[in-house]
Amino acid sequence: MFEEEEFVAARAKLDKGLSILAKREGAPKRIGQKKYAETLTELMRLVLIRNEEVSLTAIAEPEEFASLHLLDSLACVGLAEMESANEIIDVGSGPGFPGLPLAALYPEKKFLLTDSLRKRIEFAAFAASSLGLDNVDVQHIRAEKAGRDPFLRERFDLAVCRAVGKMPLVMEYCLPLVRVGGAACFYKTIAAEGEIEESRLARKLLGGGAVVKTLEYTDLLPGRRHALFIVKKERPTPDSYPRREGIPSKVPL
Repeated sequence: MFEEEEFVAARAKLDKGLSILAKREGAPKRIGQKKYAETLTELMRLVLIRNEEVSLTAIAEPEEFASLHLLDSLACVGLAEMESANEIIDVGSGPGFPGLPLAALYPEKKFLLTDSLRKRIEFAAFAASSLGLDNVDVQHIRAEKAGRDPFLRERFDLAVCRAVGKMPLVMEYCLPLVRVGGAACFYKTIAAEGEIEESRLARKLLGGGAVVKTLEYTDLLPGRRHALFIVKKERPTPDSYPRREGIPSKVPL
């Protein structure tokens, strides 16, 4: 079990990060409200307590959790692609990141959280219910299967994907789910800039734009070089993509 002092220190780190995000142009006013910080703190408690019974995350220390799960999830706040989206899919959400912190911040937007591991996505459903997030749905499904589902394919304004794989792989997971005119947002480290060139063919084949926008956010996570990589969806994805389960990871585009 955790000492209350650990959560107090984590809350202080969280509050500091939220104050930075609140100054971003386009950020919703809700991000600076005490109630939102309390919701995130409760989410942290839910994850860490369940994590002692079922492996949900390797990040099991409250201060680190506040930085690397909660604040990191919110890195896209204020971006035009996030603020204009109405329907968002979180691909490879695990126990609910970045989807749950974002859904709590944007109750007017609809979120679908997906993951191939049942125990994690079932926890995400439990957490969403516990926090009263009625704008969240969850689905236990592989990304390749989701991209071929007529109900999900090219439906979403924005796909978010955090710490799942290299760009050619995650583009094949995400771009088939995004409507033309929407975008995919990948949470990675700045070292992944080298993957931009590697993903040139994937972007061309999947309907992505030629430009990959990069946003590093060292102000939010001092000492860590995390970044967002954003790709616009410019053309429909051909019916041959995504390829069948397991092929994108074994033979990346």
